[in-house]
Amino acid sequence: MTSTDSFRSLARTLETLVLGQSALVERLLVTLLADGHLLVEGPPGVAKTRAAHTLAALIDADFHRIQFTPDLLPADLTGSEIFRPQDGSFHFERGPLFHNLLLADEINRAPAKVQSALLEAMGERQVTIGQETHVLPRLFLVMATQNPIEHEGTYPLPEAQLDRFLMHVRVGYPDTAIERDILRLARAEALAGADSPASPVPTPAVTPDDVFAARAAVLDLYLSPELEDYILQLVAATRAPERYVPELSGSVRFGASPRASIAFDRCARARAWLHGRDYVSPDDIRSLAPDILRHRIIPGWEAQADGITADSLIATLLDHVPVP
Repeated sequence: MTSTDSFRSLARTLETLVLGQSALVERLLVTLLADGHLLVEGPPGVAKTRAAHTLAALIDADFHRIQFTPDLLPADLTGSEIFRPQDGSFHFERGPLFHNLLLADEINRAPAKVQSALLEAMGERQVTIGQETHVLPRLFLVMATQNPIEHEGTYPLPEAQLDRFLMHVRVGYPDTAIERDILRLARAEALAGADSPASPVPTPAVTPDDVFAARAAVLDLYLSPELEDYILQLVAATRAPERYVPELSGSVRFGASPRASIAFDRCARARAWLHGRDYVSPDDIRSLAPDILRHRIIPGWEAQADGITADSLIATLLDHVPVP
């Protein structure tokens, strides 16, 4: 199979194991191919952890899950220097950050120092302990989750830190038909694992080397100058929406940063590649726009009082910014 076919097969396998979350599966693969990190918001029990764990198994990558809690310390992520009394030396014990795929579960339940340690590693791809700098694995993806309920005792991520996530995806409950399939899948997995304490582990579909080769192919995909200009206009419209919709004057306190333009460029190419095309289409850009922009836009106070949200602003801009 070609590299594209391998990843499309990977997507199909993921969708059969993570039922009812096809949008999350696609965004997770786009994030992997774009070499970024993903923030997922959704209620408990909708397969967020399962999606990350299954993807790691299918790409033959190390997986680690961290439950973020208020008493977590930065060293619980990065690792720390351990003193060896035998020879009086220090040895660096690596923390969970040194895995290929890290699930940061309920990231908003940890204090700012812990969040900063994670986000620094995401941005710099390294960890500094004392005088030593330790490089993270070449294949390194963080999928962080947020719970939209029970906000008491949480530490919301500042907008500047949110901007480091390639996309912010929202997932919901499956419909009744899908939930019936979930029941049957859970029953089948329980029967298959009845003689073993571990759940069945999927056979790897691609290797990390396949991922690196796919990333190179994605970057080489064709993006027309007209669509590049469309991306820049969309991002600029989040900063000055009145240029396209006069009624939105003053509705935005802060718009998307240049990281949004970079995210559009990489994610649109990755989505087009996953769909078997060698060029980016306007649909690639428009379908990804809410997930790329929603965490990068801060509506003004009056706009919020009028019920205007980041998502509604994005929908309005998509209707008014001309498509080439």
